Order: sequence, then structure tokens, then C-alpha cells
Amino acid sequence: MVFVWGANFAVQKSLFELLPPAAFLFARYLLLPICAALLLLQANGWRWLRLPRADALRLAWLGVLAHTVHVSLVTFGIHWSTAFSSALIMACGPVFTLLILHGAGLERLARGQVAGVAIACAGVLVFLSDKLLGSQWTATGGDLLMLFAASLFSYYTVMSKPLIQRHGGVAVMAYATLAGSPIIVLAALPVAWQAPWAQMSPLQWGLLLWASLVSAFLGWLVWGWVNAQRGVARTAPLQYLMPLVAGAVAWWATGERFGALKIGGAVLTLAGVALAQYATRDPADPVREAPASVE
Repeated sequence: MVFVWGANFAVQKSLFELLPPAAFLFARYLLLPICAALLLLQANGWRWLRLPRADALRLAWLGVLAHTVHVSLVTFGIHWSTAFSSALIMACGPVFTLLILHGAGLERLARGQVAGVAIACAGVLVFLSDKLLGSQWTATGGDLLMLFAASLFSYYTVMSKPLIQRHGGVAVMAYATLAGSPIIVLAALPVAWQAPWAQMSPLQWGLLLWASLVSAFLGWLVWGWVNAQRGVARTAPLQYLMPLVAGAVAWWATGERFGALKIGGAVLTLAGVALAQYATRDPADPVREAPASVE
């Protein structure tokens, strides 16, 4: 799963050479709701699971936040930035989760965690410095979009936890996907109508299905199964490998190149995220171990 999700940044970047990001979102969110509904039906004996009204409304809001807003920002962020930059910034999610928990009064920050947050922020600044100094405003804007998207998904992670505990991960994923999809499909329809679908090669169709179903849908299910088998505390550190996979695949597939400054900034960022996440960590506490982005 680390390889699948890490490679997905380069997969999407490759698709955007032909397909506009909005057209990609349109296709993805035509497929995902169908899969999510079928999964929920199958998990409940082919009967639709009804949730209490308050929980259903809360999930509708979280679905718009996680899918309509978060995934859209991530998609355009990847388009404007690079695969490696996008993967590294999304790896900062645990830092935002920690800050949200602290802001909500659910967790106090230890000194090591404060130091980790500071190191991660410094690492991101170093990582982005070449773009800022080179006035690469489009790429910088993409990176800032990714940062904001990472914070939104961390908020979703914290707010959805009680719902997952009450109704299970499948129900939460299905309801959130169904709630977040219609706005994307309607908003992206004009762009999708003009998109060059007929020019897509079999490989590009395969990449589209890979990004939509294998990475986004099946990936979530497999990751949940792995966590159940191995424990979240043991699997969460593997997510730090995703930027490395994304960088290697982007170097091989799209020709992306990184200098010493960018590599140093990436190492500093990941070290800070790890310190913030694991300093005085209670291994039994799953909240800080934010799952991978719905992206």
C-alpha cells in the first residue's frame, strides 16, 4: 500500500498532461459512490444501513469537507506542484492532527512534540525555498493548497473517529463518499464535457481506473485490513516511506529532479513530523496515527 499510494502522485501528474484535473475528479466521483454503496450493501446483508439523523447529517458535512473540498484541493495541488512535493506535504498530516487535538483541549503538547512541530515547519520552509526564491508562484500555490488540504483531512480524521467507533469504517466511508460526490460531479461537468476522452490511450484509461479504484477505494479497504491485522501503531510509521516512493517514481516516470536543498528539507520535515507524532506517544492511542489521506 505504501508503494500504491506513493506512486499515485506520479500517476495523477501523468494523467494531467492530457486530462484537466476537473475531468479527472468527474470520472473518479462517478465511480467511487457506486463502489461505496455496493460495499455498504454487501457488508449489511444487501440491506441499506440507516444511521441516526444527527450522525447522517454530521457525516454529510464531513463528506463534503473530506471529498468535495480536500480531494479537490489535493488534485489541483498535484497539478500545479510536483509529485514529490505533494507527497511530502501530505505526510505532514499528523502534525495538523496533533495541533487540532491540542486546540480542542483533547491533548496537551509535550516539549518534544512542540520541537517536532517547529522542526517540521522549518523543514517545509527549506523544502519550498527554491520555489519561493525562484518566484515559482504556481508551484508554490500548489504546495500551499496541499498544506491546507492536509489540515482539512486531519480535522476530518479527528471528527470522524467517534462516528467510526459507533457505526464502523465502511459506513462512515460510504456515507461520506456519497455526500461529497454530487457537488464535485456537477461542478466538474462542464470541463468533463469538453475533455479529450477520445484521445486517451489504453494505458491512460488504466491509470485513471488505478487512481480512482485501486489507490482510492481498494487502498482504503486494504489499509484498514492491515491496521486490523498488525495494529495502527506498527503500520503508521510506514507512511513516512510514501514521499520516498513518490520521489523515486516521479524521478523514473516523469523526470522530476531534486537538489540537495530539497532533499535536506524533506529529511528535516519528516524528522519533525515523526518527533511530533511519537514524542511521549501512548502506543495504544490510535487518534494521532492519522490514516492516509482519502486521496
